Amino acid sequence: MVYGLVGPCFTMAEVVVDHLLNGDSSAAFEGADLSTKLKLMGVDVASFGDPFADGADNALGVTYTDPVAGVYKKLVVSDDARTLLGGVLVGDAESYSTLRAYVGGQLPGAPEQMLFGGTEAAGGDLPGATVICSCNNVTAEKIRCDIAEHELRDVPAVKGCTRAGSSCGSCVPLVKKILDAELAAAGIEVSKAICEHFEYSRAELFDIVRVRGITAFSRLIAEHGTGRGCDICKPAVASILASLGNGHVLKGEQAALQDTNDQFLANMQKNGTYSVVPRIPGGEITPDKLIVIGEVARDFGLYTKITGGQRIDLFGARVEQLPQIWKRLVDAGFESGHAYGKSLRTVKSCVGSTWCRYGVQDSVGMAINLELRYRGLRAPHKLKSAVSGCARECAEAQSKDFGIIATEKGWNLYLSGNGGMRPRHADLFATDLTDEQLITYIDRFLMFYIRTADRLQRTSVWMESLEGGLDYLREVIVDDRLGICAELDAAMARHVETYSDEWNDTLKDPELLRRFVSFVNAPETPDPSISFEVEREQIKPVLVAGSSLEVISK
Repeated sequence: MVYGLVGPCFTMAEVVVDHLLNGDSSAAFEGADLSTKLKLMGVDVASFGDPFADGADNALGVTYTDPVAGVYKKLVVSDDARTLLGGVLVGDAESYSTLRAYVGGQLPGAPEQMLFGGTEAAGGDLPGATVICSCNNVTAEKIRCDIAEHELRDVPAVKGCTRAGSSCGSCVPLVKKILDAELAAAGIEVSKAICEHFEYSRAELFDIVRVRGITAFSRLIAEHGTGRGCDICKPAVASILASLGNGHVLKGEQAALQDTNDQFLANMQKNGTYSVVPRIPGGEITPDKLIVIGEVARDFGLYTKITGGQRIDLFGARVEQLPQIWKRLVDAGFESGHAYGKSLRTVKSCVGSTWCRYGVQDSVGMAINLELRYRGLRAPHKLKSAVSGCARECAEAQSKDFGIIATEKGWNLYLSGNGGMRPRHADLFATDLTDEQLITYIDRFLMFYIRTADRLQRTSVWMESLEGGLDYLREVIVDDRLGICAELDAAMARHVETYSDEWNDTLKDPELLRRFVSFVNAPETPDPSISFEVEREQIKPVLVAGSSLEVISK
């Protein structure tokens, strides 16, 4: 059997060495852990344990599927739902290291909690025999013993001493949890370093870049870091530079820092094509613009989908087609919806007082105002918002990073909710606000979050980790406890004044346009021998004789 993984190779090599050094050795290769985490065509995938054991009588499968977000998760557990046997993650493999550590052992919570990240492994809670690094067969007990014996204080030291995390790297987050737990138990301060190249947290790096006026990663790492950087610190610094208004994300040195999606200003899909998402502020769109979207989708053969955020996504575009598609959209008055970036996505709205007989405020107008104000605002994670025109909450504002609900006296502001893998209800921050008060508080909330949040930390998790919670946040952005409100106001004002649509700028720059090719040796026309397959075509209703109306794939 050809495993195609480094872990089994190492195990085989150890058996060979044992036989070479000890002729009468009984060592034998008896298979290996096939757990692995990979990125295929830009999509995170992972499997662990026996992902197909649910076909047995004593096993059950727990699955979650979100075809819109491209996420599939499956856990296979024993028939009493206590022991984890295996699983598969597609589209969101963030919980891989935690789940793999529990294979063959008892789950710390219900399977559905583990599936959505509701119960995460703490480094100190894992059994000593748990294999943390399957590539190098390193157990939790081995890591703990070496931390104590060799006085290891950071992840690079643990990797160098134990080899855990030194191959594929998928177990590094769990290695860090074990390290943090051991250091905390020993009364040693836990490092908040973003990675091995910087001894600072993301918030500290943000302040260094802001205060010193640094505009390039090379200068930052030369003056405040070591080495050449990695795929953890580079995108994080790219986000910081973009948040501080450092110009087009693909200009100069910044281009090399971007992740897969930002490289082409579009979301890569699982078949290697890209999505095109024009901004539709507040969900309001004219008939002429609707016609343009339809014509573009028709002419380029794109799959269209109306999203939950009141936009129309176009799927199936090849890299070399993106400038052609965006040229037509920009000429029609559209701009980038930033679906590819860690930035504001949408501000959803109901129809409000303009049409609804229950509406008490103009929710559409407010949603458009907010979306145009915060468009292009780069942050540690994506941001979503909604505005409801009355207490009936048709826009579902209380599940957003910042949500607004109209009252007869003004607006109620809710903060730090989200509907992601760890759903959280937003907290009521302030009531009956005027338009000016509402915008001021949102400005400060967003800028304070951008300044202080960790890498890839959503507002919901940030709020939960904020010492003092919601009351402290009120003191900071309402009472100006830290004396930084003027700075936060000025930072948002700079963003609003300097905003420029990234796709519009790209179309005007021949140098930027040169990157949009699928094949460097055939930039104009793809090789005719290469076939591009559509993953899913539009579905249409088909009337089947003698039966009810069914929907089948075309």
